[in-house]
Amino acid sequence: MMRRTIAALALCWLPVSAAAAADYSAQRIGEIVRLEDRDAQTVVSIVPSVGDIAFELRVKGENILHWPYASLAEFAAKPGMSGIPFLGPWANRLDEPAFYANGTRYAFDLNLGNVRGPIPIHGFLTTNKEWQVIDLSSDADSAWVTCRLAFFSQPAWIKQWPFAHAIEITHRLHAGVLEVKTTITNMSTEPMPVAIGFHPYFKLTDSTRDEWTLSVGARTHWRLAPNKIPTGETEPIEQLFATPSAVPLRPLTLDDVFGDLIRDAQGRATVSLIGKAQRLDVVFGPNYRAAVIWAPTPGTFVCIEPMAGITDALNLAQKGLYKELQSVPAGGTWQESFWVRPSGF
Repeated sequence: MMRRTIAALALCWLPVSAAAAADYSAQRIGEIVRLEDRDAQTVVSIVPSVGDIAFELRVKGENILHWPYASLAEFAAKPGMSGIPFLGPWANRLDEPAFYANGTRYAFDLNLGNVRGPIPIHGFLTTNKEWQVIDLSSDADSAWVTCRLAFFSQPAWIKQWPFAHAIEITHRLHAGVLEVKTTITNMSTEPMPVAIGFHPYFKLTDSTRDEWTLSVGARTHWRLAPNKIPTGETEPIEQLFATPSAVPLRPLTLDDVFGDLIRDAQGRATVSLIGKAQRLDVVFGPNYRAAVIWAPTPGTFVCIEPMAGITDALNLAQKGLYKELQSVPAGGTWQESFWVRPSGF
């Protein structure tokens, strides 16, 4: 009798455990990696072979990422900025086709074709095909995928950015929140400056852009020259937004850089996009020192961009106009996360 009772209890327990573990799943379907949180009804879809871009963050059936393509094939044939692209080895604009590191000026070879124009922008890694999946799994707590980019293995990249390094990005889905963690390992013999970032394209589906508001957790606004390069001067954010916690988007066209982010006890800062009921909180870890907000008009999206440094950080630091440029020591690593937290869906 005792044995039958124990067996019955075991049978009752096993399905519960299996159900708990099944709340999360991670699978690869062709070129797409799909992470799912069934309890939160949230799905993240990533395409490692096109820049490791997350192109879908679907909450209760609603995709909150701007991705204007009919199919993955259309996107892969002519990829453009959408979803959550990574910007490296530098983000945003530089004031000349060259950058400074450790007191040395490195001029780009414009004949290679991966860097273009007098004001180079967003590096050259955004849609490349060299990302490799190195970990894809789930457990009772989350689902995740880690992809690795061996920057050091590409001669045409090293010629433009002469620091051997590797980049790993982990997309992790937990409790309906997407974490994007980046780890940079410097294999060079010199410190490597860090000026990377992400360029997420967000949208809400319960209202139009003209009905959205922003809450910007920052204290300062960087003044920009006509070419969108910071002048080195800042002003209180209230000079741009009378109430930074409630900024109506309707009258605004933004392409602006914010610093001195307002941090919580964990060192995290938050910029939010708010609709009628829906809300997206973009939470910046401590090593994301700046936020860029791009809200073009006309438009159907807002970009809330976590940045390791401000626009032109590499060159402004050399000029003594920017004091927060980070670097990875020789043989060391840099790591940081940002989180996308939807609510009200």
